[in-house]
Amino acid sequence: MRSRAGLILTLLREGRDPAQLTLKLALREVLRGCESVLDVGCGASLTMRQLGVAHTTGIEGYEPAFDQAKLRRTHDQLVLGDVCNLAAYFQARQFDACVALDVIEHQTKADGLRLMEQMELIAARRVVFFTPNGFLPQGHRTPDDRLAHLSGWEPAEMERCGYRVIGFLGPKKLRGQRHVLNRRPALFWGMVSLAGHFLWTRRHAAQAAALLCYKTVGSGQLEPKAPGS
Repeated sequence: MRSRAGLILTLLREGRDPAQLTLKLALREVLRGCESVLDVGCGASLTMRQLGVAHTTGIEGYEPAFDQAKLRRTHDQLVLGDVCNLAAYFQARQFDACVALDVIEHQTKADGLRLMEQMELIAARRVVFFTPNGFLPQGHRTPDDRLAHLSGWEPAEMERCGYRVIGFLGPKKLRGQRHVLNRRPALFWGMVSLAGHFLWTRRHAAQAAALLCYKTVGSGQLEPKAPGS
């Protein structure tokens, strides 16, 4: 796993939204000690590379995104397949962790719960979701893409499923589709969002723009330290 300082420098060079930087640091903390990670619905994201995960596998169901991921070499191994049928591709406890970042909201509620169940079987240590707080309307960019939101997930709902939930990306009213700040100038409101995260929404997830949800699975595993605690 990349050092905390190394991750911060990497993200600052990329000009990341400050609130997004806190999210990546939290993911690093939650995945600490996980050497192998399955990235479900990975798209062409470089998040696992940024974090410095030792062994990464991505599964993506949308072929153009899969092809882009191959070009960018986002993961050590890439699988083109149905993210709602993980058991067809992977074995129980095959990976230390399974993560789904901005994925579960693109499934129906029933499919999302099935995805959760399968990820909990495939992971040996930890399952992680990142998703908007509640239903956030979002449509397609192209007719055949997988970008439309079909469900919303509330903090209390995830907690009932056994997940620890932390609010991220600051107050909900400051962000719209794809977690983009809806006010300008972006630098100023990005700092406001970051301050709101640390001062309030981190611990009051119901008022946050997005949710980081994580759960320890398997036997004899300790809970990771809560990010930011």
